[in-house]
Amino acid sequence: MKFEELVNEALKHVEELFPWDLEEELTENTDLLLLDVREPYEYQAMHIRGSINVPRGVLESACEYEYEETVPELVEARDRDIVVICRSGKRSALAADVMQKLGYRKVRSLKTGLRGWSDYDQELVGPDGKPVDEDTAIEYFTPRLRPEQLGRT
Repeated sequence: MKFEELVNEALKHVEELFPWDLEEELTENTDLLLLDVREPYEYQAMHIRGSINVPRGVLESACEYEYEETVPELVEARDRDIVVICRSGKRSALAADVMQKLGYRKVRSLKTGLRGWSDYDQELVGPDGKPVDEDTAIEYFTPRLRPEQLGRT
């Protein structure tokens, strides 16, 4: 199975919402938990204000007590509304699917990820909590594939 197929399989079980839906929900639901599953260096570069960072690689153990990666806020959020976020909406779909299997009842994925959030002109903040300017965000989210990462025909 290829990555896209894995993501598509997860999406059969995961509800997605668009950036404009999330924007609206953020004003209406003060208990909404934003879970950014990107790597720490990605989160530090820019993220949605108020989101927490739990990298995809430690998500399962972060969702339970008794592990070094445990994030108590996440463990106790099984009945909270959660929106999982990544760069493009693919890792977040996989993460949301796993979280549902772990008993999270109200978990969804941000369709289009932070790229779409940025394209929708929504605020992203840097490590200092200050807004990231639009040009910096556009540059950051522009794909840069090396030749060896391109498919061969």
